[in-house]
Amino acid sequence: MQLTLTPVQDSDIELLSEWLHKDYILQWYHDADEWIHEMKEREGNFNFLSHYIVFESDKPIGFCQFYDCFDAKEDWYSVEFPNKIYSIDYLIGEENFLRRGYGKEIVRILTNKIIRDKNPEAIIVQPEQENVASCKALLANGYIYDLDNNYYILECL
Repeated sequence: MQLTLTPVQDSDIELLSEWLHKDYILQWYHDADEWIHEMKEREGNFNFLSHYIVFESDKPIGFCQFYDCFDAKEDWYSVEFPNKIYSIDYLIGEENFLRRGYGKEIVRILTNKIIRDKNPEAIIVQPEQENVASCKALLANGYIYDLDNNYYILECL
């Protein structure tokens, strides 16, 4: 398994839309059009998001992104300062790559990229608990479930 991350380009939007509209992804990502809008506006209002296509060799198989929680200001956490706490999202868009360890590897590569490039205090993630594969991928990469805050956390310092 040799995965690489490549920044999303306009030419990737059609494939991303195809993936985001698949039933097994919609159950976790819900509003595909909102995700596509964010990617189209990645150099504008959503420039705090870093979007990537995941490749296995030369085949695009998935998507991932990371962001500074300070900029995103979502309602499931509280962050007072920028450049400290980051979060991630990830998916496998090609069904024949499901249940084969690719999700775990995507989380590993993306986590390492954030640690290397941003030197965060922590990375937090809040997949739905019913998304067992996602939760297992996080646990396999050293994330710990924080019962008090209802999210997975990887302390980086």
